[in-house]
Amino acid sequence: MTDWGVGPFSQGFLFGLALAMPVGAIGLLCIRRSLDHGFATGFATGMGAAVADATYGAVAAFGLTAVSDFLLTWQTVLALAGGAALVWLGVQSWRSRAAGPARTAPVGPHPMMAFVQTVGLTLANPQTILTFVALFAGLGVVLGDDAGWRPALLLILGVFLGSGIWWLILAGAVDGFLRRRLSEGAIGWINRGAGALIIGFGLLAIARGLSLI
Repeated sequence: MTDWGVGPFSQGFLFGLALAMPVGAIGLLCIRRSLDHGFATGFATGMGAAVADATYGAVAAFGLTAVSDFLLTWQTVLALAGGAALVWLGVQSWRSRAAGPARTAPVGPHPMMAFVQTVGLTLANPQTILTFVALFAGLGVVLGDDAGWRPALLLILGVFLGSGIWWLILAGAVDGFLRRRLSEGAIGWINRGAGALIIGFGLLAIARGLSLI
């Protein structure tokens, strides 16, 4: 009996962690929102990326070629739109005023809105589909037989949970440890630094989009 219950899920879980852990634009948004607006908004920001990654994993796993072809065809527009959105969010981060630990958190995006924003930003990079295609090929997950959907489903579930665990840890650590110990001035400088880096990621996305024209 094939051990699908452990192998694909465990591999997907580790891949989800590896996909989420590098500090990129979404990680910076998660940190910044956890500092300014608390755990719920920061965690929702990260989970938007987890859902989008799992969605692209499903597109790759279940052979939804019409969807993947459409997204890859429009990747230039998606990259430009996503880059512009990152630049805007980076500017907002740079201009934001920090709330000290004793103050009420400043009004920010509702957790659901933060979640939707991050889903959109992550989906703006359809090349993630190719990453999952390579992952499935490397792990020997083939959907040509009757049972092929089972290991693929377990792998996608593992990716989602691995990514989700990372965002839970990151948002919880920032809100529970840093937010209550950093001064208002320090949080302000973190916001400016995060804003500058997010703007940089946005400009890189725009440059990538322009290079595809």
